[in-house]
Amino acid sequence: MQTLTHAPVLARLGHALSDPTRAQIMLALSQAPGYPAELAEQLDVSRQSISNHLQCLRGCGLVVAVPEGRRARYELADAGLGQALSGLLDVVLAVDPEHCEAAAAGTGCC
Repeated sequence: MQTLTHAPVLARLGHALSDPTRAQIMLALSQAPGYPAELAEQLDVSRQSISNHLQCLRGCGLVVAVPEGRRARYELADAGLGQALSGLLDVVLAVDPEHCEAAAAGTGCC
């Protein structure tokens, strides 16, 4: 097991949030722990998709699975993640639409 801080933590969080489904999972888990089937229904995605995304988030060290009999409850790995997500929701961005078009074409940074 390896403990990460600073830039590597931000990189893993950025990777997790770069996918809309993973971002939704992280936001849902910041409100309360959840079960894969419930998350799939709540987010309107397949159970297989939720399973794959949860595996990714576990591998990044952002969520943990807590065994409960034959099921597993998922929660954020650290309370600080919930605080960070809450803070990020307060951020307001001014986006240049021309830059976004360039990014979509693969010539921008976002």
